[in-house]
Amino acid sequence: MTSDEIKAHLKQVKYPGFSRDIVSFGLVRAAGFFDGTVKVSLALASSDPKIPLQVKTEVENVLRGLPGVKDLLVEIAVSPAKSPPAGSPAAATGGNLGGNGGAPKAIRHSVAVASGKGGVGKSTFAVNLACAAAQVLTFQGRPGRVGLMDCDIYGPSVPLMMGLSGRPEVEGDGAGAMLVPMERHGVKVMSMGFLVDDNTPVVWRGPMIMKTIQQFVQNVKWGELDLLLVDLPPGTGDAQLSLVQTLPLDGAVLVTTPQAAATNVARKGGLMFQKVNVPLLGVAENMSYFIDPAGIRHALFGSGGGIATAEKLGTILLGQVPLIPEIRAGGDAGMPIVVSAPQSLAANVFREIAETLLARVNLPARSVG
Repeated sequence: MTSDEIKAHLKQVKYPGFSRDIVSFGLVRAAGFFDGTVKVSLALASSDPKIPLQVKTEVENVLRGLPGVKDLLVEIAVSPAKSPPAGSPAAATGGNLGGNGGAPKAIRHSVAVASGKGGVGKSTFAVNLACAAAQVLTFQGRPGRVGLMDCDIYGPSVPLMMGLSGRPEVEGDGAGAMLVPMERHGVKVMSMGFLVDDNTPVVWRGPMIMKTIQQFVQNVKWGELDLLLVDLPPGTGDAQLSLVQTLPLDGAVLVTTPQAAATNVARKGGLMFQKVNVPLLGVAENMSYFIDPAGIRHALFGSGGGIATAEKLGTILLGQVPLIPEIRAGGDAGMPIVVSAPQSLAANVFREIAETLLARVNLPARSVG
């Protein structure tokens, strides 16, 4: 058994509180096999004495019983957690691989809103879903408990759709400074759009994207939240991987339109989340159908793509959002349709999706009306 083969098995061991494994975190310093004995050396930075013991137990469980293995020797060097150099594996977790991933403990549940393909209305969907979830929780007597983190670094559109502009306030100074999210329609919002000028393109490489997402998680004063929705850019690149390394996600929602050009790419996005052990909470089919003035329903982009994608990924179809001008107009005006026309067909669809999502992350969701 070679060192690489041992490390391949160790990729089954996730660091406590994370969906990422100890090998990709760079915690396995050496691995070898001699005369029936597997020897593994690990190095952790943690202030929690339970973390090394838990990792050691998981490593032994994975390696014990492999063909030819008679004995195990697992050595762990533990150093106090401290602020590591930017870009290191520990930096990706907020500087402490013994914590809960750098996520504020006041955030009960965090869910990514993602799509494999651009142009499917993901940000519009995320904005309306956040407002719908806020309405549902407000009805339960829990106002101000929803956050929306816009991680679409290159094309942040959430500020426009939420009717927000300007710069967020900063509390404190130096290393302890915290950004205060803006708030509208019952949703706390942080976006790259608040931090750059409208005429300034964001031309960044992966490490800068990673650092920004870390700061949005760790250096924003979110307060007490029941649900933090994270609007991701399309694709399966740096932003997506940075998020799952930084914020322990309770799951992801995939947004697609019905046609194969979108669903094929959405499925790949879903597989990416499954590979990093982020549960898929469901698929939302956006621009699902159009109803003309005569009340006739038209499947402009085909039909059945959303449910087919959900079935292939082993999850559920959360809902089908109609294609209507009022959704686009509401986004352009900073008044999502859930807010501007709360009794409309589209608003009811978004609230039903929000109620299902809250239930799937174990938050009680009583209907608003």
